[in-house]
Amino acid sequence: MSLFRRTLPALRALSRSSIQNSDASSLRVAGCSDPITHDKLSDTGVLSRKKGFVIDMDGVVYHGSRLLPGAIEFIDWLECNDKQYLFLTNSSEKTKRELREKLSRLGLAVDEDRFHSSAEATASFLRSQYEVDTTEGKKGGSHHTGSCYVIGEAGLMHAIYMAGFSMNDVSPDYVVIGETRNYDFEKMETAARLVRKGARLIGTNIDIVDPSERGIIPAAGALLAPIELMTGAKAYYVGKPNPIIMRQAMQKLGCRREDTVVIGDRMDTDIRAGVETGLSTVLLLSGVTALEDVMHFGFRPHFIAKGLFQVANDLERYIDRLPANTEQLAVSSTSPSSSS
Repeated sequence: MSLFRRTLPALRALSRSSIQNSDASSLRVAGCSDPITHDKLSDTGVLSRKKGFVIDMDGVVYHGSRLLPGAIEFIDWLECNDKQYLFLTNSSEKTKRELREKLSRLGLAVDEDRFHSSAEATASFLRSQYEVDTTEGKKGGSHHTGSCYVIGEAGLMHAIYMAGFSMNDVSPDYVVIGETRNYDFEKMETAARLVRKGARLIGTNIDIVDPSERGIIPAAGALLAPIELMTGAKAYYVGKPNPIIMRQAMQKLGCRREDTVVIGDRMDTDIRAGVETGLSTVLLLSGVTALEDVMHFGFRPHFIAKGLFQVANDLERYIDRLPANTEQLAVSSTSPSSSS
């Protein structure tokens, strides 16, 4: 029995009041230049038949230190229907244990193996790249120990160590940068100098800004920008929308892409990653991307919903087999378009 199922009875009582206070009315898509069809309730079966769910965290499951309505009900549905699911975050700050503990503090208890971050994805990518280099004899043979100069928090440091790399601020193989609040001129200067000496520049994700309880804050992409400008090097970004992190997630899930759906709040990372990997996509309007922003992208999500509470409500109603013509679907099906 999973950790979530063991704590479920208490969590259900806690969450019912919050979801009842949420606006669960049907999503009306106004102001979009592309026609968007609103399928009836029975078409929620498209989601209910999926076997694997890749779920973003910030803006989908929580905002800062606040659990969003529907999160408990949605995970309850996944657990009760034996679905495979994975929380996939572009943040590299926290370890899997810290992510699990954060959700636990918010009232959602899940197992540690339900998480995958851009820190782990970056470390795995570096290990695979380094193995290529040593095989080709570029690093002096298989006994050479790879090294990195890392600007980031504990999650990224831990993942790099666990991948077998040591820390090096003199002649590293890679300069790796993720989100951190400890970024200063000296670190930027050191990173640029090492890149000019030949270290490869790696970013955990391409995000320029992230939302926080204090407002917008710089993300990894913003910290990498001055180093790219100073050196002329172009960083390689491993996190979403890079298909690398999506393939890693699907390997952990053990599901085929046609059986998998990605749920996120950002068109530029979550939804784009799903589109480029061939997954079904659900955009939630509870985070970064607003409805009016969708028309500015050259691709479309398969579904749009206000938040997880709508997804959870519609899935539950579908399982209960309510009449298909009772009301329009809160999760609206969209027609993918090749132009914005």
